[in-house]
Amino acid sequence: MPKSLKLSLLALSVALILCTFLGVNARSVSAAVGGDPQDGAYRQINVFSEVLQHIQTDYVEDPNMPAVTAGALRGLLESLDADSSYLSPADYKAYKTDRGGKAQIGIDVSKRYGYAVVVSVIPNSPADKAGLNDGDIIQAIGTQDTRDLSLAMIQKLLEGAPGSDLTLAVVRPRKAAPDKITVTRAPVAEPPVTDAVMEGGTILDLRPAVLDREHVDGIEARLKSAAKGADKKVVLDLRDVSSGQMEQGVRLANFFLKSGTIATLQGQKVAKQTFAAEPGKSIDPTAPLVILVNRGTAGPGELVAAAIEDNKRGEVVGEKTFGEGAQQKTFELPDGGAIILSIAKYGSPSGKAYEDEGVAPTVTVASSEDEQDTADDDAAAAAKKPSRHSEVQTDDQLNKALEILKGKAA
Repeated sequence: MPKSLKLSLLALSVALILCTFLGVNARSVSAAVGGDPQDGAYRQINVFSEVLQHIQTDYVEDPNMPAVTAGALRGLLESLDADSSYLSPADYKAYKTDRGGKAQIGIDVSKRYGYAVVVSVIPNSPADKAGLNDGDIIQAIGTQDTRDLSLAMIQKLLEGAPGSDLTLAVVRPRKAAPDKITVTRAPVAEPPVTDAVMEGGTILDLRPAVLDREHVDGIEARLKSAAKGADKKVVLDLRDVSSGQMEQGVRLANFFLKSGTIATLQGQKVAKQTFAAEPGKSIDPTAPLVILVNRGTAGPGELVAAAIEDNKRGEVVGEKTFGEGAQQKTFELPDGGAIILSIAKYGSPSGKAYEDEGVAPTVTVASSEDEQDTADDDAAAAAKKPSRHSEVQTDDQLNKALEILKGKAA
């Protein structure tokens, strides 16, 4: 097949996706070119075709054009947000098959700086035991560089048969060279809600690992049980809570709110939805409350924290959260590939999208782990340090929450 024909076919296939992308972003394209949105879209397609032409004819060597266009499409989607992905026909076929019931290593991942990054780690999971931490950058999974993988495929590669080993190249803060870590996949179960009564029985500390129905049911039962006794002050520990369902985050926030907006959801083609607190679903709308968050708090955890903060219902203590919270939809493409596109974003009552801004605490307290990492940059020592979920270290964030609550009347 002549090179010119190959180029034309490649440009045509890319144009199909560009039309989807540019159609979704018609307003911005129109503003950029100062004309009709469709006219702007065609101009952008022409620019892309010209770039392909230069690569094909002027690059230093004969390029692998399918790899070039696949990389361009992946970058196109990832330029929108971390959750949007391009899947080649082979990737999409793998993505659709055998998706459930596999062993994992126990991390929630996203993409930042072009690479996979650890959002949070499940306590006592293989990843936790291997010393992985929030914010670690996964440069490679096996021999595959995560820059060249969509988020959907990264998540799939982390799964595998129970007992199988997974080799990761992990870049840690203040270290130039990546650490090679081998993690053995295993079935991972989210721990149940833990609770503790502190300060002479006046403060109830609740810690869910995930905000799904089961865990939110557990919090509901514990709050109702506490309400039957003396009034309690509450610490809701949402550190490293990054998975679950957004609707369960709405439900959890409603336990502490009798009125007001909890969250919003809106997209270009998704009509704005406002989730308001329902008085009948409130359990403890007056007890003094502190929410704990960190850089591993994302999605439903951010929704709860922002609802409490914006409604001035309690204090939010800790670090700025990760920044996740979009609704995705999969669009199949004519060549057998697909794109996973964010079609709507969740936002706080004040109108900030978690995906874009995260949630900033009302009281900033660095984690004890960060202080330990600053004091100790040696890789061997870091590998031997206690689990990030252990109680060996002083918990400055929890101590600050207890200090705030002790100063409030029940």
